[in-house]
Amino acid sequence: MKVFLLSFTPGGERLGERLAQTLGPDAQHTPFHTLGTSLKFWVGERFCHGSGLVFIGAAGIAIRLVAPFLQGKTVDPAVVVLDEEGRFVIPLLSGHVGEANALARQIAAYTGGVAALTTATDVKGVFAVDSWAVSQGLHIANPGRIKEVSRRLLAGENIKMFSRYPIRGAAPAGVTVTDWDLDAQVGISHEVSKDEAALHLIPPVVAAGIGCRKGTSKDAILSALEQTLEIHEIHPLALCRICSIDLKKKEPGLLEACRELGIPLETFSSEELGNLPGEFSPSAFVKEITGVDNVCERSALLGSRGGRLIAPKQIAGGVTVALARSPWEASFEEEL
Repeated sequence: MKVFLLSFTPGGERLGERLAQTLGPDAQHTPFHTLGTSLKFWVGERFCHGSGLVFIGAAGIAIRLVAPFLQGKTVDPAVVVLDEEGRFVIPLLSGHVGEANALARQIAAYTGGVAALTTATDVKGVFAVDSWAVSQGLHIANPGRIKEVSRRLLAGENIKMFSRYPIRGAAPAGVTVTDWDLDAQVGISHEVSKDEAALHLIPPVVAAGIGCRKGTSKDAILSALEQTLEIHEIHPLALCRICSIDLKKKEPGLLEACRELGIPLETFSSEELGNLPGEFSPSAFVKEITGVDNVCERSALLGSRGGRLIAPKQIAGGVTVALARSPWEASFEEEL
């Protein structure tokens, strides 16, 4: 997490400098008097998912500054406020999904203060399904269901969770791992996520191998990828990377598609692809152009880090797509 600290007083400035050093190279402290721009602009530029905003000063100032930028609990960043002596560290926004609670605990451990957590699951000491999902790197397909799952746990009820992947460790109190009458489930299926009765948690474990002609548009690539995901009932949130041959590492359409999806492009040499053992759908034309008989299936498998092919080559609009799933497991253990 990239952490941006803003202080308003000389005492807060001194604490901010120490905290920035403690939080590591991804932490940046800015004293108010050095801004050189408006507070609103400073906050707006840094108010992005995956970041943390730490205000050393009055909670009211922090609330007024972030209010214009609020979007939702799954996209808002962590926002934490603390006094200039570090006595009270309060996560104001995105305590679980944005990890503001964890950031507050980390800061309080350094200052010797109190992390004043107000989220009900933390106060009551019950399993927080959204915090767990974040700790496992899971995407939340239908965050509206978090509230109901948490409500039941807080009421002392049991929730039932199903996972298509192994989960290490004993299930926490209030959670039963089962395969029927589900409250929450871990999997990559698109069809399963349409069951609005269950919270759907998706591991990003699918690598998409793509082959295309030079100059293929972003829209053509995204359309072919969408078709393949739909045919094989795979949720788009399960994608972790797009893969291809290194001849395509600067292909504009591929790069634009990756930017739109928010996932990286990974490419492999023809030797790496050709040395991969297995049976693949061969193409004499592809081999003549690239030196390897199949790009999409081979690159998907290499990108899956030892996984298996779950969707063989499909051709749509001149684009070839294949999907491979990486090995993955979750854990209920505190130390992952």
